[in-house]
Amino acid sequence: MKTVGLDVGSRSIERVVWDPATGSWSWAKVPTTFDPVGQCRKLLADVDGMPVTATGYGRKLVAGTFTHVRVETVTEIQAYAIGAHFLYPEARTVVDIGGQDTKVIALNEAGKVSRFEMNDRCAAGTGKFLEFMATALQVPLEEFGDFALGADKRVQITSMCTVFAESEATSLMARGEKAQNIAMGLHTAIAQRVLAMLNRVGIEKPVVFAGGVAHNRCMCRLLAEAVGDGFVVAENPDILGALGAALLAARTSSSLHRP
Repeated sequence: MKTVGLDVGSRSIERVVWDPATGSWSWAKVPTTFDPVGQCRKLLADVDGMPVTATGYGRKLVAGTFTHVRVETVTEIQAYAIGAHFLYPEARTVVDIGGQDTKVIALNEAGKVSRFEMNDRCAAGTGKFLEFMATALQVPLEEFGDFALGADKRVQITSMCTVFAESEATSLMARGEKAQNIAMGLHTAIAQRVLAMLNRVGIEKPVVFAGGVAHNRCMCRLLAEAVGDGFVVAENPDILGALGAALLAARTSSSLHRP
């Protein structure tokens, strides 16, 4: 039986349909918008009878909402661990920078979570921080990483509070600092924060970088410099959570139907 994984994030929602018979999957992605339930309804319109497992910050919004399908839930920590281990069996650490939080997950050889650290108390070090600062510098978010790579030096941003960082960036611009240099400073501050989380959890390689911010080339470069060899950017960084949820749904379904 095919299964469905749904990752309900703050900026986007990913759906993976897993086919255990062939070992293949398909995926779709939609923006979360201000109606995440409505967006999930679109993604689940054609999955009658398929077991569904949801993850992400909005997973509880969709659990129990739909009448044509039962939705189970799993934490993002578990979902990303399962998805990362499936795609990268040698991975020992997962870094996920999403819109609302940042996670560092240590895995054992079997792909089980051994330790983790999560920043979900404020926007500092998350995709929302980058989005806010890109807006402040009047750069489209999708271009912000490439914009930062145009820097000719790395200025120091001392505050990771979104409000104070914007004030600091404004002051730097008033003193004539290039916007690209400020953007690089902001990216560097996030990379340093993530590296501190990695050090607290314990860096074991390979390290897999996932989540929406893994599309940002500047963040990829800075984290690769910090980690060194054994740093891997997931090929489709958005889908690891949804894939992990779909794989878990398949395991659960298999155990329920086992004689």
